[in-house]
Amino acid sequence: MSTENLQGKSDPLRLDSQICFPLYSAANAVTRAYRPLLKEFDLTYLQYIVMMVLWERQRVNVKTLGEELHLDSGTLTPLLKRLEAKALVVRQRSESDERVREISLTDEGRALKAKMAQVPAAMACRVALSVEELMELKRLSQKLLSQLADNGPAIRPVVGDAENCLT
Repeated sequence: MSTENLQGKSDPLRLDSQICFPLYSAANAVTRAYRPLLKEFDLTYLQYIVMMVLWERQRVNVKTLGEELHLDSGTLTPLLKRLEAKALVVRQRSESDERVREISLTDEGRALKAKMAQVPAAMACRVALSVEELMELKRLSQKLLSQLADNGPAIRPVVGDAENCLT
């Protein structure tokens, strides 16, 4: 993707002028690359990231989990039901507020963490970027996410030439 394309000096609707397409394609490629690593544990990528949050916290309510993972309840609820069916998590009502659903790990869910310890290193090897490149990619991805998240800065409307917002 050239700077010339980003600054609107060529057709702004060319696919190679877009930043969204390589991001979309890379996200899909990452998910596909995780598939064989997670298959032996019978987990999908989304189930894996839910488990990572639970390994950090032990217990979390569904609303907080959805906010942290940027997943809506329509995606999260069936995913959590499948993890519960695999005996990795337990869904229960909060003792302090029965309207709130809390998710916690089972013993089997806790034990899975040690079994999956090699997954991040295997992915890092698969990506074949330097540590510095990985850290920069993570930093820029987090910056982009925070700017585009619902609670991020307002998006400036682009009127006319996109060059106005790229300077």
